Amino acid sequence: MSYRRELEKYRDLDEDEILGALTEEELRTLENELDELDPDNALLPAGLRQKDQTTKAPTGPFKREELLDHLEKQAKEFKDREDLVPYTGEKRGKVWVPKQKPMDPVLESVTLEPELEEALANASDAELCDIAAILGMHTLMSSQQYYQALGSSSIVNKEGLNSVIKPTQYKPVPDEEPNSTDVEETLERIKNNDPKLEEVNLNNIRNIPIPTLKAYAEALKDNSYVKKFSIVGTRSNDPVAHALAEMLKVNKVLKTLNVESNFISGAGILHLVEALPYNTSLVELKIDNQSQPLGNKVEMEIVSMLEKNATLLKFGYHFTQQGPRMRASNAMMNNNDLVRKRRLADLTGPIIPKVRSGV
Repeated sequence: MSYRRELEKYRDLDEDEILGALTEEELRTLENELDELDPDNALLPAGLRQKDQTTKAPTGPFKREELLDHLEKQAKEFKDREDLVPYTGEKRGKVWVPKQKPMDPVLESVTLEPELEEALANASDAELCDIAAILGMHTLMSSQQYYQALGSSSIVNKEGLNSVIKPTQYKPVPDEEPNSTDVEETLERIKNNDPKLEEVNLNNIRNIPIPTLKAYAEALKDNSYVKKFSIVGTRSNDPVAHALAEMLKVNKVLKTLNVESNFISGAGILHLVEALPYNTSLVELKIDNQSQPLGNKVEMEIVSMLEKNATLLKFGYHFTQQGPRMRASNAMMNNNDLVRKRRLADLTGPIIPKVRSGV
């Protein structure tokens, strides 16, 4: 304990102040003391692991060519070390003999007619490759024989050589034709409540401005004939989703809404799903493949809203968790079962279930 008390007085010493008070000769002496430290100690800085030799005066100008000549001359003059045991070229030990591969007893028992054995023994490589190609046994050939057979001009039947390894022929698939829907004309037809317009498909039209898409949602509020509305891959965002949600609260005709493959966030999707209790006509809603994942919290809120809805029959979204996935599937099954019961009972209007699982 007394030793520790002696060390307590050095706890608050300022090392920088001590080093600053040392003279140049004392610093040089300190460096010499540090030379005795372990050069492999990784805890020390690299400059403190070895003696500082940068102050040594050069012996002369550095000349690379003269140094290389000197090293080469010194190497030639240095006598090679003699072998302790002179090399005589004598082989010692046992000579390595490769093991004979055992013959297959089935192949040994196979005997051919003398004419066939003589024909196969005298056959050239090209003729053997022809026979292998005809019999479909080209896999028995080595890779060198196989490629020589392909490049040979004396082999007649080369089609059999590629009978197994020939790849499936590529069938080019034509590109899908661009969407030919006239955006402005279709919007005017929706505003004019055209009875012949029941389906609006704006899929993959990427240059539609966001105000135009919001105008579509506003026009659908008063439309009485459009039953399907799809805006897949139109770069729609949250303002468009909010406009569609407000439309769903008013529209009583639309049956299918598809907003897949867009830039709608979890907040926009929630706003869209929260409008479902106010709508009794929509039977299919697709929201999958957005630019960013919705998250577990948003998925749980979506499922809670789906369980309170009794009219939606199809919901297009791939849940990441098994729990929300099962609850959403059960909700859609219950809604389809209600439709079946209503059809059997020939009832009008929605049937509100008394008990819904997960609520």
